[in-house]
Amino acid sequence: MEVSGDNYTEQLIEKVADGEINYTIADENVALINQTYYPNIDVQTAISLPQRIAWATRKNAPVLLNELNNWIKTKKNSPEYTFIFNKYFKNPKAVERRMESDFFSLTGDKISVYDDLIKHYSKSIDWDWRLLASMICQESRFDPAAQSWTGAYGLMQIIPATSLRYGIDSISATPEQSLRAGTAYLMRIDNYWKDYVKDKDERIKFVLASYNVGLGHVIDARTLTIKYNRKPYLWDNHVAYFLLQKTNPKFYTDPVVKFGYCRGEQPCNYVKEILSRYDHYKDFIEPEREQTSVIARAGI
Repeated sequence: MEVSGDNYTEQLIEKVADGEINYTIADENVALINQTYYPNIDVQTAISLPQRIAWATRKNAPVLLNELNNWIKTKKNSPEYTFIFNKYFKNPKAVERRMESDFFSLTGDKISVYDDLIKHYSKSIDWDWRLLASMICQESRFDPAAQSWTGAYGLMQIIPATSLRYGIDSISATPEQSLRAGTAYLMRIDNYWKDYVKDKDERIKFVLASYNVGLGHVIDARTLTIKYNRKPYLWDNHVAYFLLQKTNPKFYTDPVVKFGYCRGEQPCNYVKEILSRYDHYKDFIEPEREQTSVIARAGI
């Protein structure tokens, strides 16, 4: 099947995963990365001999060649190289988490052992505590010792740079400290989006995506939404659509885009999964009730 030139490799792999086409050809490294997102695809069939990925320079450009070689040597010994290599080749995607916590499935009346803390800190961001619990489940499955390949720690998977901003050490943070820092960061993101997304339910989607992938990428998606005359205050089929398009060179190289390439599928799924789990929690777990003061009187 012949496709138009507008289709890029990752888009074709997605079509294979969705059953729209039977197969496509891709570089092995690209195929292996995408298999972590589409486990139903088979990437074992080689159609050429193994080849190293390399840059080519002109024979009469020794200065450029020397500069490139020195740059590579320097970068291979840097933390950034290790970070990128781990991200794309050693652990490109975390194992999918179950919809409910073990604690919730066993007891049926609570979500986690941290419910009281979650209820307390959810008030600071004016969220239903069950929504915050769903987010924490997505981040760490309520494991305070959870650590990701990015260096994020704790219940809310705070990275060291963010935790320092709120005066804690992410590595040794207690569950309460992780919640305090995480909700403070959520409030910061929410305060940004308040100027652009007035509806609270819509804004929550922007906040969740920004927490997952970074504020800059979501701002880029909103900017593209405006450029293409869609609705920049709506998530589904509008800003989310353009976040998904940030794997397409047409969009991530657009002059209005400031933060470049982004695998938008991950934050979009992140938002969907948290909200889906939140709906599930609402079916079984009561919202927190406000305490009311009363005067006790003797019966007359």
